[in-house]
Amino acid sequence: GSHQGGKPRQGTASLSPLPDVSAGNGCGHTLLTPHSGTLSSKNYPGTYPNHTMCCWRLQAPLGTSLLLAFGDVDLEPSEHCAHSSLLLADPQTGTAYGPYCGNSVPSAPLLVTNSSTVTVLFNSSSHRSGRGLLLSYATSQHPEGVGMARSPDPPLTMCFSVYCPAGCKDIHGDIWGNPSQGYRDTSVLCKAAVHAGVIADELGGQVTLSREKGITLYESAVANGLRSKRGSLSEKRLVFHKVCCLLSPACDDVLEVVAFNASSWWHEVNALGQDRAWVAERAALSTTGHSWAAEPGAKAAWLELDLGTRRNVTGIITKGSSEQHNYYVTSYHVSSSRDGKNWRPYRGSSGQEDKVFEGNADSQGEVSNAFIPPMVARYIR
Repeated sequence: GSHQGGKPRQGTASLSPLPDVSAGNGCGHTLLTPHSGTLSSKNYPGTYPNHTMCCWRLQAPLGTSLLLAFGDVDLEPSEHCAHSSLLLADPQTGTAYGPYCGNSVPSAPLLVTNSSTVTVLFNSSSHRSGRGLLLSYATSQHPEGVGMARSPDPPLTMCFSVYCPAGCKDIHGDIWGNPSQGYRDTSVLCKAAVHAGVIADELGGQVTLSREKGITLYESAVANGLRSKRGSLSEKRLVFHKVCCLLSPACDDVLEVVAFNASSWWHEVNALGQDRAWVAERAALSTTGHSWAAEPGAKAAWLELDLGTRRNVTGIITKGSSEQHNYYVTSYHVSSSRDGKNWRPYRGSSGQEDKVFEGNADSQGEVSNAFIPPMVARYIR
């Protein structure tokens, strides 16, 4: 029968065989890692489809247990949740939570389990309404809970800490503001943390932030694969703090480039026979006029920055050249070197393959990307 309140009931759940990650035609946005993750039903937050199912297997490291945060459970009600339901189960012990649907939803937003393995089973039959399911999780290594759409409400300027699960970048909801000025407090908190570059979406992580006095206008920006919105006055704003900045205020400084180098450069001759050199030195972001450009048709072009000495590099900002030509770079790889001879491609937090950074979509705006983890290098390509 229907079980309310999020307390376990003993019994067996017919949930085998277990999928590796997720299986079924009712799975929406899904990003699962050993330490945290985010999942949703298909079409969320639109109405979930008829006659679908999805089975997710959540697996935490041995010796830890799973904490599940219910971001949203909106399933059409039916007797004994026979038509649409959410059921959580530990196949090893036979403990089950649910089924949930309609008014029979979890009584608390956070469910603390005693298991490192939980299977999440969502299914639907014919129905008319319901957003479906949005759920995130973390392990018991983060007992302070899992941040999702809503942030806690401490006094102004008081710092607080939230654990953001992997996969927040693509959940529904908007953010207003940018890394330098902060974000409207109505922004989706963990999505804003990805935009601010304090966590990588593929891993999630702990974020430290403060709630400070609001400002008149929140400017939009493109950063870390997300575009924030331009927003009007709000009474409060969220400001993210990087740990290194708590120890060293200089970690967000713009690094000085001692020298620029490039694989090639464009020697432009216009219709009047006038020369213009798009040399590497023109790549500095503050340069007025035209920028650097590789020789037309050049393959595997690169730009190299010499920082003079080994530095801690936490991010990069790119911009196109709006001077007479609508030129910009849409995506790029980054490599680093300590001696200028041996180069290491940047692979980001996953470490599996070379990271492709999202660049610019026009020649006017600036786009930021964070290095998580940071690089220690003298030379950057």
